[in-house]
Amino acid sequence: MITPMAKQDSPVPSMTGFGADEGRHGTVAWRWDIRSVNGKGLDVRLRLAPGHEALEPRLRERIGARLTRGNVSISLNVARDGGGTELSINEAALGQLMAIAERLSARGNFAPLSVEGLLALRGVIEVGEGAEDQAAIEARHAAMLASFERALDQLVESRRAEGRRLGPVIEEHLASISSLVETIAASPARSPEAIRARLKEQVARLLETGAPLDETRLHQEAAMLAVKADVEEELQRLRAHVSAARELMAGGKPAGRRLDFLAQEFNREANTTCSKANDIETTRAGLALKAVIEQMREQIQNIE
Repeated sequence: MITPMAKQDSPVPSMTGFGADEGRHGTVAWRWDIRSVNGKGLDVRLRLAPGHEALEPRLRERIGARLTRGNVSISLNVARDGGGTELSINEAALGQLMAIAERLSARGNFAPLSVEGLLALRGVIEVGEGAEDQAAIEARHAAMLASFERALDQLVESRRAEGRRLGPVIEEHLASISSLVETIAASPARSPEAIRARLKEQVARLLETGAPLDETRLHQEAAMLAVKADVEEELQRLRAHVSAARELMAGGKPAGRRLDFLAQEFNREANTTCSKANDIETTRAGLALKAVIEQMREQIQNIE
């Protein structure tokens, strides 16, 4: 008898969540927003305020240490008091772009680039930190990263909370699967005697002349059909899959990929059970089994 999983203190996290944090350091204020949704792997996309690109490697490192799957979007909005930002032109980048533009113009009838067009190209205009020295910039970046960690903590907890919500839903599907498996296992139509009776009835209808039946041959055919229609192995594997899924859900660690693989195995055994069914009860239970497995698979897609 498989018992339902215990209440989860550390549920398997979902991939859906949100976190945010605001902070200030001197004349600079900021806000972090982090969102995550389902994904096959870990895909991190950043939208940082100009002048803060140097934070990207450290942000990716922190995300990678806390999350294993999901499409994660990170945005950083920054506002300064007193107009402390200074703009400058990256002369080297501008020179390279102008040289490329001249070579293109020499090859064909290209309109010359305007000043506005050149300045709009990424890397030409750089955002400086005003009169701040490097130590002040590093201090502010450290404060921003601490703020990011708080937003990340919120995201992780949000994903765990969603996991706590998904846990009972998936357990309900597992309980339905267990019930349907036992319904099939207990079906009287699976017995060799029942198969023999059905075969005898079918043969009797075919032999309208009333010719006597060869009982020995009939028994042999019934035994062969019973072997072909036996779904005991499929039922045992389904029980094992239910147990494995419950262990993964109670483990408190990312298990989405393994659960997704189990869902495929569930479906494989359900398909085989339906193909072997030789009575209406098993067929109905098998089809219901496939429907529940599909519903469970949709929920599993949300698991990290």
